[in-house]
Amino acid sequence: MIALAALAACSKPKEAETETVAPVQVTEVQRDSIHRVVSADGILYPLDQANVMPKISAPIKEFKIRRGDHVAKDQLLATLENRDLQAAVAEARQLYEQALATQRTTTGAQLPEDATKARQDVASSKEALDAAQKVSESRKQLFEQGALARRLVDEANVAYVQARSQYDVAAQHLQALDRVSQPEQTKGAEAQAQAAKARYDAALAQLSYSEIRSPIAGVIADRPLYAGEMAAPGSPLATVVNVSRVIARANVPVSQAASVKVGDTGTIAQKESGNQVSGKVTVVSPAVDPNSTTVEVWVEAGNPGEKLKPGATVRVSILAETIPNAIVIPTTALLPSDEGGVQVMVVGSDSVAHEKKVDLGAREADKVQVLKGLDVGEKVITGGGVGLDDGAKVTIAAAPAGDKDDAGKDDKDDKPAPDEKK
Repeated sequence: MIALAALAACSKPKEAETETVAPVQVTEVQRDSIHRVVSADGILYPLDQANVMPKISAPIKEFKIRRGDHVAKDQLLATLENRDLQAAVAEARQLYEQALATQRTTTGAQLPEDATKARQDVASSKEALDAAQKVSESRKQLFEQGALARRLVDEANVAYVQARSQYDVAAQHLQALDRVSQPEQTKGAEAQAQAAKARYDAALAQLSYSEIRSPIAGVIADRPLYAGEMAAPGSPLATVVNVSRVIARANVPVSQAASVKVGDTGTIAQKESGNQVSGKVTVVSPAVDPNSTTVEVWVEAGNPGEKLKPGATVRVSILAETIPNAIVIPTTALLPSDEGGVQVMVVGSDSVAHEKKVDLGAREADKVQVLKGLDVGEKVITGGGVGLDDGAKVTIAAAPAGDKDDAGKDDKDDKPAPDEKK
């Protein structure tokens, strides 16, 4: 009995020294295409926004909208008191009509009459001149024949000179009327009519300012005033936002923004509501924000049902590029390194796990690009590697159905290694 007890005591340490074999799941390193996805948090903004402000100061007569109403472009939102403006329009209209009447009288009656009279004066003075010339010449002939006194010849010459003077005056008057007076009077009448028209248009514009219309189509986001209160220039009566499309503005690190360009596909996701929409990159800021050392990127997307609200925080993901023939491994193979960075556990042909530090590139949801540290064909541990020591003995176990690369497997499905059977 003593010998048997001693033998049993000696066998226990030997059994304790037996090496433990850890079951793990592995995946072979392979080449595959991977997308470089740039993600960042952003703030939602409407596609367009307008603070509708009046141009004149007047009491608000009536509001046509309430907060939350959908409005079309140029839709009437409110009216202001405008009785004084209506009176000003009526007065300006009458003055304009009076100026038009004066213009029609000047160009249609007065100027033609003046021109006709001037031509008649020229014609009659020409006839008088011709008659006086004939009388003068006739008396000269009679005087030369001695049949007429000198005094009558002198009187005929005086009458001829007076007729010549009257004709010259009439001709110059007609010439001045045709070249200067008539065109200038026409321009003056037109200018007066245009000035009256301008005053009339200004009065109409002032009256139109009493009708507040929406400059864009959208939704009434705010209406701070009520009917009866005084509207003043510079103070908004209402705020209209166009949320048929939204813009997510995200600040992306400089190193990631280098691969983002206008036209890239992106998604906007709201964690709280679960809403997600697809869009396009519309703006990549050419400058870096010196405070945050980031680049602002805009992603524009449709907003069906207007479920995404401006001002909300969203997650923006941008498909910057597709990398073909890249070395990729599942993200479940990544482990933190004690020296900083990332490492993986690799299983060799001797069923021993070895640590390898890796440099990573593009990352997707379930796989990541390896830039340095692994070769195609190596087997990395994707399940069971947490807490595993470098150089530990492992056995490759089959992953549970539907979760081959997941570390969270069911141990009852693992097949024992040959060493465990022994």
